[in-house]
Amino acid sequence: MSVVATHSASHSRAPVPVVDILRLNTCGSVDDGKSTLIGRLLYDSKSLMEDQIEALERSADITGGGQINLANLTDGLRAEREQGITIDVAYRYFATPRRKFIVADTPGHVQYTRNMVTGASTANLSIVLVDARLGVIEQSRRHTAIASLLRIPHLVVAVNKMDLVGWSEARFNEIREQFEEFLPRLDIKDVKFIPLSALNGDNVVTPSPHTPWYVGPTLLGHLETVHIASDWNLNSFRLPVQWVNRPNNPTDARLHDFRGFSGQIAGGIVRTGQKVMALPGGVISTVKEIHTLDGPVPEAFCPQSVSLVLEHDVDVSRGSMLVGVDALPGGGTELHARICWMHPRPLQRGKKYFLKHTSSTVQAVVTEIESRLDMATLEAQPNPTELAVNDLGEIRIRTAKPLFYDGYATNRLTGSFILVEQGTNATVGAGMLLPPTEVVRPEHTDYAI
Repeated sequence: MSVVATHSASHSRAPVPVVDILRLNTCGSVDDGKSTLIGRLLYDSKSLMEDQIEALERSADITGGGQINLANLTDGLRAEREQGITIDVAYRYFATPRRKFIVADTPGHVQYTRNMVTGASTANLSIVLVDARLGVIEQSRRHTAIASLLRIPHLVVAVNKMDLVGWSEARFNEIREQFEEFLPRLDIKDVKFIPLSALNGDNVVTPSPHTPWYVGPTLLGHLETVHIASDWNLNSFRLPVQWVNRPNNPTDARLHDFRGFSGQIAGGIVRTGQKVMALPGGVISTVKEIHTLDGPVPEAFCPQSVSLVLEHDVDVSRGSMLVGVDALPGGGTELHARICWMHPRPLQRGKKYFLKHTSSTVQAVVTEIESRLDMATLEAQPNPTELAVNDLGEIRIRTAKPLFYDGYATNRLTGSFILVEQGTNATVGAGMLLPPTEVVRPEHTDYAI
């Protein structure tokens, strides 16, 4: 943080609530209507500027019958428009009186699986579109499995193009049954099925008169009301330190000796007077002050950004982590992880990379490739020689310095990492750490509890 609030503010002030933002992504096969659905959400919720609407109406991409091509709101690349497919991940932002939204439109092509993983990595909710005519296909299973691997807590199965099957309730139920055959094999607890037509707007923002047999919410109605407050891990305090805040303002005595550890809380709740441990040193101290952009507060929680002032001068720098002493993370140099490989050059055993985890970067080497996931069967194929671009698999990694982490299933922020190729600085893999086998056991604590 560039500015530290004055120390004289009252600590009895309640913490500033985190803005209710739903991050979601759309996925599915090619031509299922993902981009059109997002365009319809933006258009019908009146979230477009007048110049955007005018540009759509002037566009040469107007379809027969004078209908504007809503997909052009997200398919921004010329290559996307020429091919009629989504290649890059497009982000769009809109808001209703009830909630703010960040939408990632991700590609449907198999060769762009890596892009889908990128767009879904921070999502609270994933929308899997299914063409009502085609039903559940391999890409439907693939994207649902990826949503499960990424631990996205909420899933919407949007059965699109229902107008092309005569709004058949029987067809909708058949697709739902196809999904429910393999959903038990995936760890997704909140699944909602919605029949709709993205092109015409049925059940997207307003209820459709064509589905009297459907009594659930519209897509936007569900997005506005789905409960996401409990999606964050609030059990184990984690603060990866991004930088040490030292204003050193000689004209302000309150800021002259200020030393705060700044970052985004990655898990749990922190309160003044709470004992915390600084890793890797293992030093235990007490939280003296908690500062936010809006001033000092008595407590803060994930995913707020804060500066913590401790009672003692401890050795903490960028890459360190402050954690609660009641639930310590795992730690070590031997890591077990799932990974999505993103580079044309395949992942091979023995290759060295930079591993970026929270705010720290360490050198790492891939010691073993244990398996590759067959997305058609969702079965693991053991002992592959390499992982090609868009492959998902399990690997083992050795790092040059110990890493302090949680399993990805426990904490998506402290349980994820990326691999960066040395020399080119290209991001080549996105990883999800499996639960640690050992909890941190510091060699010393300078300040006992």
